[in-house]
Amino acid sequence: MLVVTLVAAPGHPLADAAVAAVRDAIAMAGPSVRVGDPDWLAPATACDLTVDGIVAEAAEAAARAAVGDAPVDVAVQPAAGRRKRLLVADMDSTIVTGETLDELATLAGVGERVVPITRRAMNGEIGFEQALRERVALLEGHSAALLDRALAGVRLTPGARALVRTMRAHGAYCLLISGGFHVFADPVAERCGFHAAEANRLIVRDGLLTGEAGNPIVGKERKLAALREHTARLGLDPADALAVGDGANDLPMLLAAGLGVAFHAKPVVRAQAAARVDHGDLTTLLFYQGYRRAELVPDDATA
Repeated sequence: MLVVTLVAAPGHPLADAAVAAVRDAIAMAGPSVRVGDPDWLAPATACDLTVDGIVAEAAEAAARAAVGDAPVDVAVQPAAGRRKRLLVADMDSTIVTGETLDELATLAGVGERVVPITRRAMNGEIGFEQALRERVALLEGHSAALLDRALAGVRLTPGARALVRTMRAHGAYCLLISGGFHVFADPVAERCGFHAAEANRLIVRDGLLTGEAGNPIVGKERKLAALREHTARLGLDPADALAVGDGANDLPMLLAAGLGVAFHAKPVVRAQAAARVDHGDLTTLLFYQGYRRAELVPDDATA
């Protein structure tokens, strides 16, 4: 048994007619296909359809064809085990809206040199560690006071707190793991409610950035290892994990998780991840897990 989840982008209500079109398209994909009645997780926003007698790839293809260009995200997965007990999340352009190192570089006046390197690394065109060290080297000699200025400009992605706090409230362990830096990741983790954060470290000496990052570097290998370590520590299976990210350095952990989601991701990531969010905010990941609107901890909650 599969479940097809449709989630509309904010400001674009999901109509009954659109859901019916998806239901009909899947039903017509084969003579043995059975599609259940719509189960609305959130009125005009998110809806589940249970499906049997069809493989996931065919169900997703039919659903996406019916959706067309509408701003609706689609996920198809086994109905069993949807609610994950471990969240492993990337930070830059995922839990926060931008690339913190790019923003720091812009404040330092070297953004035009750093941003293209970031773009190439996130597209998988160059190795992540090489790209990180090249970018950090361009910060050498700049005041560490820039770190506070950059942190003040960090903005959470809509739905970030709701995602973490809702999963945590339902017993999941939540880890923020970033190829960025602890100076940003630690405050972001606290704001969202993550249990822990893992990231790289910028080296500061005499109030100045040295242009160096501490060892070892948190890259794609470490992200994958962290997912495996935490599943083992918690007595879970990788199938119990949700991983989310946007860049090439996130791909191994996305592919290893039971639900790996490419969030507004680079093309190479969107093409390979099992699930993706192209239109919605981070609450889409909760609907993919079958959470209902009433179960979500609001983004602005203080608890």
